Amino acid sequence: MALIIIKGIIFIFITGPGIMGNIFVFITYMCIFFQGTEKKSIHLILMHLAFANTILLFFKGIPKTIATFGLISFLNDGVCKTVVYLERVARGLTVCTTSFLTVVQAITIIPRAPEWAKLKSRSKWHIFCFFLFFWIFNSLLSMNLLYYIQSISSINSSQNSDNNRYCYFIPESQKVTRIFLILMGIRDALCQCLTGWASVYMVFLLHKHHKHVLYLQNSKVLYRTPPEIRAAQSVLLLMLCFLFFYWTDCIFSLYFNSSFDNNFIELNILEILNLGYASLSPFVLIHRHG
Repeated sequence: MALIIIKGIIFIFITGPGIMGNIFVFITYMCIFFQGTEKKSIHLILMHLAFANTILLFFKGIPKTIATFGLISFLNDGVCKTVVYLERVARGLTVCTTSFLTVVQAITIIPRAPEWAKLKSRSKWHIFCFFLFFWIFNSLLSMNLLYYIQSISSINSSQNSDNNRYCYFIPESQKVTRIFLILMGIRDALCQCLTGWASVYMVFLLHKHHKHVLYLQNSKVLYRTPPEIRAAQSVLLLMLCFLFFYWTDCIFSLYFNSSFDNNFIELNILEILNLGYASLSPFVLIHRHG
């Protein structure tokens, strides 16, 4: 009982501030984008990331918190399918948007060149096309959940081995499972490769910038860091946060799937890691930009 209460309190402290932080970031960047003189692509992407994080926390964190305190039959089949489906879509959107943010920021700080200048000027209007693609792709990638999810209240108590679950996943054919797992793996691998390339490139440019700053300081020249460089540093910090939670989640998932003895604490660590990035990322942005 004490562990259940502690788990519920942890979920409340992760979900509540996370939702409020993402809403604050979304509203702040929306005001900057529509009221500011210079409309930047990064502002749109950060708004989309905050929106996806809010959906993830709302449709995963809140139901998990309610189920932790024993209210496992509060969802019917239709609502349960919707909650789990939107949670999976939001997770995919978070992965895609974070990778996209890194790539766009890397393009933003590329030294001036005619071909990149044309791409930069057009990018903010093409952002919405990428957003639409992310939504359609991740919505289709999660379609199988609509057929294989049921509410806990509609199954026998003998089938429910976990008292904290609010939805039940009906076993599907191995072929269907493999297809969707391969597609999700390709999506995540592609996003990770793009994120890695953009991050390494930004680190290289920031290192050159740091050497340039040291030269100017030694020459006693007054120098102010450009906003693009500060933004790149913020995005890199966000990437470290994302990579930490993503790979820690993967390692724990592989360990738990290969282990036959999963205890209460280990499974709860995995659930908290699933929400960690969505909850922490807005506060990284708030801390960096005040």
